[in-house]
Amino acid sequence: MRAVIISLLMLFVVSSMLAQSTINERAETIIENRGELYFSFDKPKTVSLDILSSIISIDKIDANNRVFAYANQQEYQRFLTFRIDYQIEKESYLKISPQMATSVSALMQSWDAYPTYDQYDSLMRKLASDYPSICRFHILDTLPSGRKILALQLGDSVMIHQKEARFLYTSSMHGNELVGYVLMLRLAEYLLSNYGQNAEVDSIMNNVEIWINPLANPDGAYQAGDSTLAGATRYNTNFVDLNRNYPDPQNGQHPDGNSWQPETKIFMNLADSLHFTMSANFHGGAEVLNYPWDTWSILPADVSWWEYVCHQYADTAHVYSPSNYFLGPAVANGTGVVNGYQWYTTNGSRQDYMNYFQACREVTIELSMSKLPQASMLNSFWNYNYRSMLGYINQARFGVQGSVRDSLTGKPLKAQIYINFHDKDSSQVFSYLPDGYYHRLLDSGYYSITYSAAHYYPKTFDSVYIARNHVVDIDVELAPDYTSLAVSQKTNFRIYPNPCSNQLNIISEEKIELIQLYAIDGRLIKQWDGLNSKSIAIDVVGVEQGVYLLMIQDYKGQYSFHKLIIQ
Repeated sequence: MRAVIISLLMLFVVSSMLAQSTINERAETIIENRGELYFSFDKPKTVSLDILSSIISIDKIDANNRVFAYANQQEYQRFLTFRIDYQIEKESYLKISPQMATSVSALMQSWDAYPTYDQYDSLMRKLASDYPSICRFHILDTLPSGRKILALQLGDSVMIHQKEARFLYTSSMHGNELVGYVLMLRLAEYLLSNYGQNAEVDSIMNNVEIWINPLANPDGAYQAGDSTLAGATRYNTNFVDLNRNYPDPQNGQHPDGNSWQPETKIFMNLADSLHFTMSANFHGGAEVLNYPWDTWSILPADVSWWEYVCHQYADTAHVYSPSNYFLGPAVANGTGVVNGYQWYTTNGSRQDYMNYFQACREVTIELSMSKLPQASMLNSFWNYNYRSMLGYINQARFGVQGSVRDSLTGKPLKAQIYINFHDKDSSQVFSYLPDGYYHRLLDSGYYSITYSAAHYYPKTFDSVYIARNHVVDIDVELAPDYTSLAVSQKTNFRIYPNPCSNQLNIISEEKIELIQLYAIDGRLIKQWDGLNSKSIAIDVVGVEQGVYLLMIQDYKGQYSFHKLIIQ
């Protein structure tokens, strides 16, 4: 009897090994053909998901703790070393041939098909051509494949940047998650065609500079060719998950071990140049808003604001959709809103990069359980979401905004805006040149705000009240700190004596036009203008003893600051 049992056990082990070997062979074939494998496994007890997430690309975790993930060849081989039983998953959209539009005009008439790559390019250009005063077409860059990363800029002034929040919507950095692709095209058309006719659209377009990139991974989406989305892949053409390829707050510049991909560099450069106030990136495979952080368990400084704006989106979607739509994973408790880390850990996400390194508030929005649903469902997803999409953009208008300038010259400054006793983990924002504009999104409450810049004295405003869905304007002037200022931008000014008590002499190689004497706190004490001479003697009799800042400007507009002591 014992011999029989041993034989049966050996037979079971051999069968299991053969079955696993067969699965591995199938997996290798799929990766060879598609460049990526979609698979699932039970949440393991012997290794943490944090570790696995740094190796493979986790897609989602269901209510039964089943983990769904992607892997390229290298990632798959590393996963195998953990000896975790897994199952190859068949993605439902691979069983269908997506309905492609017959023409741009047919697509815009019904919005019940997916565009070819050429139609996408033509549609973007058409919108800019049809609405030239409120829409501008941009080629952000060209990929090695020849496909382009495209964007539209929308607003009441697209040729000149105004002092207003910049907002970015982008979709489908995972090339097989394509509901947002079509919805972003339709949103752009909706904003443009309704401007001047719809009060909500007017309010958004007049107060926010909107950028829309419908397709962030065209190589993955059109993996099988420019005329079809059949066979679209999550990864880009180099088999890299773009949503794991960004610098990470916790895991460094290259958390996935890959160099920055061309797509990654394009969006990093865009963020560096435009300094977005707020943004969102659209995905598929779940129905949920996922707010920061993805990489660690610490909740963001503005968690109450995140909860408010995310629930506003989800609650609005619930009103206009079936009762089973946008409920989120189990951890979201049916609300459609979840903290990223509490769902599952991700390193190198675009969301965390934008929030931590770019002072921009970005959320990840998962629009549909099916990544590439039947085209006949696209109108339904639009009706479920477009009001929420508008409402989310509208939130970029609120909080506190203004400009920061030099109190002596009026020149705009790059400054830090820090919320005392509140900001943490790089949640502070900045004013940027050339206009010194800043915008800080905040939930309702009283705040103490400090403005600071290199070589300037900081200034703090206490008990600033911010109400939800309102904006407070605060323009700030910072006084130069004479102890840290460079002596001069122009070395051919000479002043003497210093210290002085009665008369100050100034000699210049160019004619002097203007002299201003400032207190250290930025108050103008005395001014001499229209001088038109290379040699000037000014009277400082009656000026109180102390340390001052002297600004001298010649007829060419060149100026310098000098520390002056009056005794």
